[in-house]
Amino acid sequence: MIQPPYYHYRPHPWHGLDAGTSPPDLMNAYIEITPFDLVKYEVDKRSGFLRVDRPQRTSSTPPTLYGFIPKTLCGPRVAKVGGIQSGDNDPLDICVLSERPIDRVEVILETRVLGGLLMEDNGQADDKIVAVLKDDAIWSEARDISDLPPRLVERMQHYFLTYKMRPGEQSTVQVKIIYGVERARTVVEASMADYREAFPA
Repeated sequence: MIQPPYYHYRPHPWHGLDAGTSPPDLMNAYIEITPFDLVKYEVDKRSGFLRVDRPQRTSSTPPTLYGFIPKTLCGPRVAKVGGIQSGDNDPLDICVLSERPIDRVEVILETRVLGGLLMEDNGQADDKIVAVLKDDAIWSEARDISDLPPRLVERMQHYFLTYKMRPGEQSTVQVKIIYGVERARTVVEASMADYREAFPA
């Protein structure tokens, strides 16, 4: 029996994992935060290990699983799609809906892209792709962000408008638009192209 290929070492989650099985529709998501986390975790770009970024500053918790798409970059092409001067030079963020609670981080999910939020943070593009867990018992029927309950999308928008707020300071974050699957595909493809340019093989 022929064994499938495997990694002989733990790959870096940003640079070593595949972006997806059928881009830009079916994408992999590496999860950094769950809806149960009161601390924001983030992959350390050098080592690939998960580090504590900061405690959540407000009482709100992430409304979905949250992480990034491997081998993507929010660079100049992504910024151009949004009409923003520059990208934040981080992997493309992704929010993933799952009917069953998933309370572990550092897991890889196969997801179906539905849309996204065009977020601007300190003048930089910081798009949030919205997706559902592939083959999910409840959410897998969705094909566009318009198939989701509006209140759920509002909750995501509110979270990202407030998750960096500090008492006594003005927010530097704007959610400029919420977009559907066609634009999300364009953003994903742009982020993959930005990655290839920044990190040529």
